[in-house]
Amino acid sequence: MSIAAAVVTIILKGGAAWLTGSVGLLSDAAESLVNLVAAIVAFVALKVSIKPADDNHPYGHSKAEYFSAVIEGVMIFVAAAFIIATSVERLINPRPLERLGLGLMISVVAAIINGVVGYLLLRKGRETRSATLLADGKHLLTDVVTSAAVLLGVALVAITQQPRLDPIVALLAGLNILWTGIALIRDSVNGLMDIALPEETNEKLEAVLDRFRQPGAIEFHAFRTRRAGSRQFMDVHVLVPGTWSVYRGHDLTEDVIDALVEVVPDIRVSAHLEPIDDPRSYADEDDY
Repeated sequence: MSIAAAVVTIILKGGAAWLTGSVGLLSDAAESLVNLVAAIVAFVALKVSIKPADDNHPYGHSKAEYFSAVIEGVMIFVAAAFIIATSVERLINPRPLERLGLGLMISVVAAIINGVVGYLLLRKGRETRSATLLADGKHLLTDVVTSAAVLLGVALVAITQQPRLDPIVALLAGLNILWTGIALIRDSVNGLMDIALPEETNEKLEAVLDRFRQPGAIEFHAFRTRRAGSRQFMDVHVLVPGTWSVYRGHDLTEDVIDALVEVVPDIRVSAHLEPIDDPRSYADEDDY
């Protein structure tokens, strides 16, 4: 859907820029070209990320999504640089615009297409916690904001007959796109660095552990979480009396994991059972 939308909007915005001679509309078309490249990269990354775990990738391939988001962020930088450079040149050498009414109508249609597709991508991205879909959706909605700003600039040129307003608006749009690229790259790098799950999710998980705690008998430590693409992981050490049988300790651990998964259904929990009265059980506590 994203690829198809990019192709259609490139044709529409490119045609509008050609008809009017507007650098703002040209910059808008350039961003749609970036959208196309980003959508293709995203498609490939998603195909890789959903592959099951194998011998070389026992934890799966979900982090491939972050590479897509980084590439998309870099592509946004390229688009922003082109827009800013073109805007500065047109500020120095302003030119009159033509056929503004038709150009504006075409661009409005393109913006609506991007808005609808961007909304659908964000909705699906939130459902699946897909870094790729969220990045592409944010990119398209940023494109809509950019288009709105460009359309406003072109409309002001038509009203005021001041051609320099066109590159000024395009320049502001380029700076806005640049900021979006920075945010995308930052979020992707955080994902590659195994950033913890959101605080509210961690609090839910901690609350489950508190239900099982019995001071001096059942405790937990080395609690940590991380996200890899759409997958969520949790590690915890379960401390029980050393006199318990392996069966009893394992039974409790399974009950704890079941309760955790009930609160966060798609989390993968790794639990390590330890005797609460053995000093070695606490040797690695400060490492987490």
